[in-house]
Formats: sequence, C-alpha cells, structure tokens
Amino acid sequence: MPDSRTREYVRGLLTEHGVLPRHDELHTRYENWSAQALDRVSDPESRDIIRRYIRWHHQRRMNQMDEVTRGTFLRAKQQVTVAIDMLNWLTSHGTSLAGLTQAHLDLWQAEGPTTRRIAEHFLKWAIKAKAAPAGLTITSHRRGTSPKLDKTGQDEALNRLLHAGGQLEARDQAAAILVLVFGQQAENIARITWDDVTVTDDLVTVQLGSIQIALPDPLAQPWRELAANPGHELTAAHPNTKWVFRGASPGRHIHPGHLTTRLSKLFNTRAARLGTLHELTKLAPVAIIAETLGYSPTTIERHATDSAVAYAQYIAARRS
Repeated sequence: MPDSRTREYVRGLLTEHGVLPRHDELHTRYENWSAQALDRVSDPESRDIIRRYIRWHHQRRMNQMDEVTRGTFLRAKQQVTVAIDMLNWLTSHGTSLAGLTQAHLDLWQAEGPTTRRIAEHFLKWAIKAKAAPAGLTITSHRRGTSPKLDKTGQDEALNRLLHAGGQLEARDQAAAILVLVFGQQAENIARITWDDVTVTDDLVTVQLGSIQIALPDPLAQPWRELAANPGHELTAAHPNTKWVFRGASPGRHIHPGHLTTRLSKLFNTRAARLGTLHELTKLAPVAIIAETLGYSPTTIERHATDSAVAYAQYIAARRS
C-alpha cells in the first residue's frame, strides 16, 4: 500500500496485537525522507556528499539508538535540508564544496534566514571528512536569546491552569504542570508511563530524573483524575498501554507536537520551560536540579549562569 496515515494506523493495530513485529517508526520515516531529499540536490558530486553525510553521520547515529527520538529525527532532517540548500547555492554560484571559501560562507549566511547557521553541523562533518577546506566557520547561534516567560507570567499561567474548572482536560492540566513547575520538554512529557507515576490516597509522585517528586495539592488533583480515567483504555488501539499521555496512533504516546499545540492556548511551552529553568536555578544547586528533573548538569549550568547564580561566570557572559 502507498504511504498514508491509514496504512500506518493499520500497521500500528497489527503491531499492538502481535501480528506484526515492532519497528522504529521514526528511523524508517527518516530513511524514506532522506531518499527523497537526495533528489533535491542539483549537482551529482554534491548529491554523493549528502548521501555520505546522511549515511555516515545521521543514520549511523540512529543505528546506535534503541529508538530514534523525535528530537533526533527533526534535527537530522533540518541539518540535511540546510546542507542541501548550501550545496545548491554553491552550484548556482559556479563552485563546489571543495572550492568553498570563507567569503562564500559569509555571503550565503548573510543572504538567507537565521536557520542557515545550522549548516555549522554539516560543515564540521565535511571538514573532518576532508570534503571541505579546513579553517572555515559559520556564525553560531547565540545562546540565551530565546524569549522566556518571566516569574509573573508563570504564576499567572499556573493560576489560570489550576482554576480552569472543567474547561481543560485533566491530561492537559497534568502536562502543563510539568512544563510550568518543572521545566519539562514536551518530548519527555509524552514518554512518561504509569511506571513513573504513583497515585495513592495520600500522595502523588512523579519521577522525571532519578528522584521521585511529591506533588502537593492542588498540583496533584489533575493526576488523580487522569489515573481514575486515563482514556483510550477500552479501545483496540491501546489494549495494554502504560503511556500516561496516550496518542491517537495504536500503542503510541501522544505526539509531542500535538501536545505542544494543545498547551499553546495556555502559554508558549518553550518560553515557559526556559523561564521555569531560569527561576529554578536560583533556588537549588545545579547538581540537584539536574538529577531531579532529568537534565544534564551542563544544560542546567548554562541556565544558572544566565540567571546570574554563578556570578563570576555571569559577568564574563555579559561582557562577551
């Protein structure tokens, strides 16, 4: 059958009920997408370079993963797309990757959108693979420039969330709490299972990193409602699933993009997450926050520096 949502839904049903073996959906989707992406490369020599980049950089990394994550899938697509754009631009200007100069790079980056800076990943690979001259650089993304929801905005959003009454589903409230209070990414929220959550008459806990976090009322109430009525449990699509946030596809969790869209009526999830991490680094040491929330210490350290917790680093960061 041709590629379609219907085909994938039927495949999901057959997989969920043991008729077909499980497969890595995103890995398969990337293989199909990358094969079509090669057709967009105008020059045969450049097409061979992109083929090598896809196979030995992105697909090799995916082959080493137990399951390809949504973030890996989207980054791989974006990096290849920008690399193709750069090589096609070089072809139209009468040169190749081997003849690339810093002047070419600066002109190409200046003429286009800010997403062209993503070509930095491809350029590093190309230099290492000796497909491009050494010493070339692309202006990197400047960290700390993304908008953040300030403390007042966070408090207002949380207040609207907790007093929404019946206007919001329990799963949207539960997911929003993880963003606003604990700075969680939509991709990580979507993968939470009931093995990570404990609901008793006295206590509700959620494990995001290596530590069980107790949720006080009223933060616990949406989780109690969700545990009592998880949804989809009587359908053929989810006969034995442990996903807390169940999706429309058989046996799968909610799509992180769909979750973000649902929460967008309350707040910008990225701005809210960054704002929360910014505030949390003022309250506890980096190591404790990282271990509790499931982040790397390096990531939390950057937020701590930006929030002026590490004062010496903060001054240096501001000066640069």
